[in-house]
Amino acid sequence: MHDVPLWLWMVFAVTVLVSLTVDLLAHRQAHVIHFKEAAAWSAVWVGLAITFGVAVFLVVGTSAGVEYTTAWLLEKSLSVDNLFVFALIFGYFKVPRAYQHRVLFLGVLGALVFRGLFLAAGVAVVSRFTAVLFVFAAILFWSTYKILKEEDDSFDPGKSLAVKLLRKVIPVRDDYAGPHFFVKEAGKRVGTPLLAVVAAIEAADLVFAVDSVPAVLAVSSDPFIVYTSNAFAILGLRALYFMLAGLLDRFHYLSTGLAIILAFIGIKLILQASHKLISPAIPEVPSPLSLAVITAVLTISITLSMLRPPPGHPEAPSAADTVTSPDSSTVDDPPDDSGPEGPTDPPQRPGTT
Repeated sequence: MHDVPLWLWMVFAVTVLVSLTVDLLAHRQAHVIHFKEAAAWSAVWVGLAITFGVAVFLVVGTSAGVEYTTAWLLEKSLSVDNLFVFALIFGYFKVPRAYQHRVLFLGVLGALVFRGLFLAAGVAVVSRFTAVLFVFAAILFWSTYKILKEEDDSFDPGKSLAVKLLRKVIPVRDDYAGPHFFVKEAGKRVGTPLLAVVAAIEAADLVFAVDSVPAVLAVSSDPFIVYTSNAFAILGLRALYFMLAGLLDRFHYLSTGLAIILAFIGIKLILQASHKLISPAIPEVPSPLSLAVITAVLTISITLSMLRPPPGHPEAPSAADTVTSPDSSTVDDPPDDSGPEGPTDPPQRPGTT
């Protein structure tokens, strides 16, 4: 555990509250968020995360700063998977793009609460039962297997337990009523599909926490490090989604990179538990090495994705590109008309066809 002054916790809390308030006020009017606006907000969230990381380095120390940076980058990379689920949910419920930010805002609030509870429980369990790290490692290895075998696409928003429970608690109408979550019909309060979307997104975050929590606990068991890094990664999810909505299918090598990262973190957990339970001679993976590996894998995955577009992508070579005749020119693929706002249909996850 690091010696974190109380005032730094307060700075973090105030930063989050002020940021959420400003974000809410800036988007109080429902509108379609375009690429430039999303990119600007994404820069703000990344800038806040980096600035806070610098404060951790200066106030708590280099070790804590490296752990924070590693955990934030890890959570940021794992959160990309959330973006595909967001697209899937929005496509399933046919959510108008003007209302998507409102839904994601509430999703972020729920994620901040639930992640805090899960991380607190995880830290408490790890501090008492070190052997649970082997279980966490097994979870990460299983997630790696599912990603590599492309078996991670089974999430069905309509069959979500949260959505089913919601419909049992309160009637949900079929039509949207603007940005409202509730309306009155025949004197009774009923939910709109927007409410079901929020429930589906919260349920999806609980599923992702199964991977996220064990992964970040492999980096640090300090409550301050694990929660602040998670919080700043979660805060930037909305802007990242709107910025990359039309480009998600381009990063087809990213799934392989995430699988490698999860497997690496799983090995780190096994070595960490073995060092404590079996023999101090068994080496642990230092945080600087973890940071270097995660950074390198993400950089290579993104670079390869940009250099080698997936088959069927407008920028990928097609058979027509290689077939020419003296009387005809090269046949180009039709242009991508998805635009910066994202494609009409939800994109596939990286690595799927």
